[in-house]
Amino acid sequence: MLDRVLTESLPTSGVPSPGPVPQELRVETVTDLASFLAMEASWNVLVHEAGIPYPFFRHEWARTWWECFGGDRELRIILVKDGRDLIGLAPLMLSQGSIYGMRMRRLEFLANIHTRVCGFVVSRRPQETHRALWTHLAQQHDWDVLQLRDLPEESGALAQLPGLAGADGCPSGRWPSHQCPYVPLVGGWDVYVRGLRPKHRANLRNRFKRLGRIGAVERELVSPADQRALDDALRIEAQGWKGRKGTAIRNQPEAERFYRRLAEEASARGWLRLHFLRVGGRRIAFQYDLEYGDRIYVLKLGYDPEFAPCSPQNLLCWLVLEDAFARGLGSYEFLGSREPWKMEWAREARPLDWLFVFRNHARGRLLHRLKFRVMPWLRQAPLYGGLRALVNGSIRLRRS
Repeated sequence: MLDRVLTESLPTSGVPSPGPVPQELRVETVTDLASFLAMEASWNVLVHEAGIPYPFFRHEWARTWWECFGGDRELRIILVKDGRDLIGLAPLMLSQGSIYGMRMRRLEFLANIHTRVCGFVVSRRPQETHRALWTHLAQQHDWDVLQLRDLPEESGALAQLPGLAGADGCPSGRWPSHQCPYVPLVGGWDVYVRGLRPKHRANLRNRFKRLGRIGAVERELVSPADQRALDDALRIEAQGWKGRKGTAIRNQPEAERFYRRLAEEASARGWLRLHFLRVGGRRIAFQYDLEYGDRIYVLKLGYDPEFAPCSPQNLLCWLVLEDAFARGLGSYEFLGSREPWKMEWAREARPLDWLFVFRNHARGRLLHRLKFRVMPWLRQAPLYGGLRALVNGSIRLRRS
């Protein structure tokens, strides 16, 4: 949950408008599916030239996401070209929603909770490219709020857009999302293990021994083409608390379709790593990972609750990390939030932020004030927690 304000940027009076897009840059908008599908090669070349280490910025990811979650949203992919060269890209869509009960037209990334890191893709001339993107967006009148989720701290959008928007009188605000734990794979496996808490190491040794009494304990890396293995992974996830809460992948048809199609795309490109922890030949835990560049990204994981006392998720994490060190990879990225069990393995985290830019009209200014001033103040009020629980309870009752 987003529960605290990081920074906000208010309109700047008396500051001249950013001005027109530089003559040599051209801005285009892709709104149809055929054009979106046709630009895979140029899109991925741009990601490579920009040096972006995240697979979530690739065309394959965006296309798979759109096919599974796009629904009735409208494509608004903004391209910036220097002559014939694509040097900037904003993978956006237009959707309808509400903020604090007020209907809004939102421009946002082709993303939801399953896309862990987002952003614009810019290869060169970053200041001019971001200015061109903003100038183009500001001239469009079909959106009320630009809502950009899960931007990394090195994002050019975080650095450039608030100032550009403020110069046009558009209020903006920055809001913390997650801090994603990660393990830099440096110094060697033995050095890393010695750096773990002694109690954590002891617990892992004891649990390996306990499982070993049942049968041989081993890590299994499955052939990407084995659909039955993916079936097993989704079954294992649904056996735990996510299945009981209805948030497991198998409880959400769109999400299941996404992860199955993503597995096919990632397999074709050699990124997919589907790891299992097996005991006596039985699969009891899994990690659905992508190995992209020299990083491992942990997208989904789960374990059979029957074996919970042995902490199979942590044991599999040990084995995957050991293998990653042995193969000389660069980092192991947990993604998601700083959960206590992840911080047993990781000491560092990558912060992500949301960026909101509102139109310079009465409703936009009101929403900015509500989100970045009124609501943070209310969250400090003693009655806030009780009132929120009461409202959420009423909503659940109406839905049931």
